[in-house]
Amino acid sequence: MEVIILPGPEEVGRLGADRVAAVVARNPRAVLGLATGSSPTGIYAELARRVAAGTLDLSGVSGFALDEYVGIPADHPESYSAVIDREVVGPLGLDPARVRVPDGRAADLAAAAEEYDAAIAAAGGVDLQLLGIGTNGHIGFNEPTSSFASRTRIKTLAPRTRTDNARFFASPAEVPTHCLTQGLGTILEARELLLVAQGEGKADAVAAAVEGPLSSMCPASALQLHRRASVVVDEAAASRLRLADYYRFTHEHKPRWQGP
Repeated sequence: MEVIILPGPEEVGRLGADRVAAVVARNPRAVLGLATGSSPTGIYAELARRVAAGTLDLSGVSGFALDEYVGIPADHPESYSAVIDREVVGPLGLDPARVRVPDGRAADLAAAAEEYDAAIAAAGGVDLQLLGIGTNGHIGFNEPTSSFASRTRIKTLAPRTRTDNARFFASPAEVPTHCLTQGLGTILEARELLLVAQGEGKADAVAAAVEGPLSSMCPASALQLHRRASVVVDEAAASRLRLADYYRFTHEHKPRWQGP
């Protein structure tokens, strides 16, 4: 696992955008795994800036969102279908027909989850999966005790997750209790993982994921199993890392030929 500590959120966003741009430079029809929430917004903003400037073309890229609430209307402003369309598809110039979000409104949710995994496989798999991290260590909506072998499936949101996400809704009662989420096993099949986090509120979760034991109690610790996983955080989110000085040293002295 590569750990990169940067001064602040803007630097995290720029480096994340650099990683996406590098993948697309190698393959203009790359498949991206798209995260929602506050963590990746800096990446999307920087990518949108480059697209608008004409220095980056993402029109051939396909995307698969990590998760979706169950039961929320597609046109609800906080459905992830709406968020992905508003914050990713439009600003980044993606083809809407090439971007998928799990169907949290399906009559048969289990079948929709199984079909979603099949669609990812049919697209050739995810080249780069973007990830945020919850304060309880979740990635996607894989709450603590999620199986490392889990596939896209129905999950019940933890009370802490619902509390954290209440800021996006008019009231805490409006936050859905269930979701469809890519499983940890699905996420780990991506060729490259990029987790980003900003702020002291994520510091404990980041430390548990990077330096804690491999444990289902911190689902993000599953990144320790991946051969090309990067964790890019600002100084505040890195504040609980015991080996922070080592991570800074390795990043400062990384040769160009080493790669991500």
